Amino acid sequence: QEQLVESGGGLVQPGGSLRLSCTGPTSIFSTYTMGWYRQGPGNEREWIVSITPGGSANYAASVQGRFTVSRDNAKNTMYLQMNSLKPQDTAIYYCMSYTEVTRWGQGTQVTVSS
Repeated sequence: QEQLVESGGGLVQPGGSLRLSCTGPTSIFSTYTMGWYRQGPGNEREWIVSITPGGSANYAASVQGRFTVSRDNAKNTMYLQMNSLKPQDTAIYYCMSYTEVTRWGQGTQVTVSS
């Protein structure tokens, strides 16, 4: 795989859960910190979490305690487990890598609505 690709988005009710996945090149997963951003309607793209190759993570306050990031470098996959979802979590979610040139997936839509 030559690029970052997100999957797992969809429609979920408030309080529900989703798990997003991001796949990409071995060269990224073996070496680089990665992260997730999101962009809601009318908003700027917002950083929500980063994770080192070894699995150490930092979270934005808006998702702390509700979202959990992980990565399986052997599978070239990063995950974002999203629990206790709120309507304000509605956004396009993007995975990215802190490579010399930042790389972005094309995004996956998450809609939280009753």
